[in-house]
Amino acid sequence: MSPAAGIVLAVLLSLVSAAGYALAAVAQSRLAAAPAAPNGRGALRTLLTRGRWWSAVGLNAAGALAHVAALHYGPLTLVQPLGALTLVVALPLGAYCARRRVTRTEWRGALWTLGGLIALVAVTGPAAPGEALSLRESLAVTAVTAFLIAALASGRLRGREPGGPATSGLRHATASGIASGVASALTQTLTAALALELPGSRPTWWQTALLAVLISAFASGGLLLSQAAYRGGLAAPLAVVNLSNPAAAAVIGVALLGETFRAGAWGWAVAASASLIAARGVILLTRGEAPQPPPTPEGAPPAAAQGAWRTPSVPAPRGADLATREGEAAPAPIPG
Repeated sequence: MSPAAGIVLAVLLSLVSAAGYALAAVAQSRLAAAPAAPNGRGALRTLLTRGRWWSAVGLNAAGALAHVAALHYGPLTLVQPLGALTLVVALPLGAYCARRRVTRTEWRGALWTLGGLIALVAVTGPAAPGEALSLRESLAVTAVTAFLIAALASGRLRGREPGGPATSGLRHATASGIASGVASALTQTLTAALALELPGSRPTWWQTALLAVLISAFASGGLLLSQAAYRGGLAAPLAVVNLSNPAAAAVIGVALLGETFRAGAWGWAVAASASLIAARGVILLTRGEAPQPPPTPEGAPPAAAQGAWRTPSVPAPRGADLATREGEAAPAPIPG
């Protein structure tokens, strides 16, 4: 297969992966917004009994398989930024499930994001897809990432900020994106190990098994962290996941794998500008999300489920003073 055909196939597989991840994100956000959403102690056990959770797991697995196949044909710095398309796909899906229309600000954000991604892909390359981390580099990356994720998940990087579920969700989303990005880098290493093309000495069976365990741990941890992040909504956490995921992978690719951008210094400038454009699009997508009604228990009237959550007016007692209601006259006394 020619290099050009490999790049095209990698892009197509990345699009399939983005669709799978988008469907999974919508399913996870709806699960997190359910009235009896699992939280606190026993949350994992509760999740394992939910059919919607397992459907999200299956969709994530399908997206991951397509992602792994894309990494086989394309470099890390090409495949990872395309993951941001997950947000663009999830935008209409989330709006449809919420029975609302996509706002104009959200569509503007989608166009900004796509523009940034197209510019970023245009200058990506020319590292070979077969390059991978050595075993020593993989273990070093694992240790640093585990410490960073633990700090983000526990809130020790910022202390006990009064942000509530929204701030906690962004921290969990950042940790989830980093975990997924590192899992992608380790997947390249595992692929090279299985093909006996790993840098350095030939890996033993236990070293290959250790890589598989690390990939599974980061992938599972990223999935659980994203589930915790969606308690604060869909758009903002998903946007942060899509930013931190390629950022973590890009740091690994450039610092350890020798990946770079075309056109030298100009390529770096274009890549930086494209990243800013994509980031602006993500911000617009986050701010443009329409307010959603609070979840209602099953069996509630359709009006409540569709957003009529205003506090109903309570009839005033007979003879009560209604002067506080501007522009309305007091009702005539009811004849006895």
